Amino acid sequence: MPLQPTLTTARLVLRPFTRADAPAVQRFIGDARVADTTLTIPHPYLDGMAEAWIEKIEPMHATGAGVVFAVTEPGAGLVGTLSLQLEPKHHRAELGYWIAVPHWGKGYATEAVVAAIAFGFDTLGVNRIEAAFMPRNAASGRVMDKAGMQLEGRQRQYFCKNGIFEDVIRYAILREDHERARGKA
Repeated sequence: MPLQPTLTTARLVLRPFTRADAPAVQRFIGDARVADTTLTIPHPYLDGMAEAWIEKIEPMHATGAGVVFAVTEPGAGLVGTLSLQLEPKHHRAELGYWIAVPHWGKGYATEAVVAAIAFGFDTLGVNRIEAAFMPRNAASGRVMDKAGMQLEGRQRQYFCKNGIFEDVIRYAILREDHERARGKA
């Protein structure tokens, strides 16, 4: 996969992570409210975990397994993360994201997701982008809805987080949906 690009929206810059982002990642992910409704973020988030995670991003991108963006706002710095985990054989990507608590409710997640969807279809050439959220994180569902993704259903007790079985609600968008929304179909 070529070098990871930087994406720019009206208010955000989605760029590759650098080691310098580790303290902000540590601080934001260390907030239990961020970790609570994500599957892969542990809590507590221990010292050194941010650096180790950032070190894994470039090799993942280099092998074509996915792309991870630092979601930044000029003047505010890091506000969150967005990733597309690729499944090349099936031409699909799994979308994941988190936004730091001080930046909740500003529309940053929706703006970043819309940019990632366009990137996934236009640059990565996927046919389907999917994402899931825990029902107790309704704000994430609103992000997916606003970004043009469609509800596909509820998967009961799909994940086990902290010893509790969690349902997830799955959304997806197809290339044809995206093109229709942009007036290309």
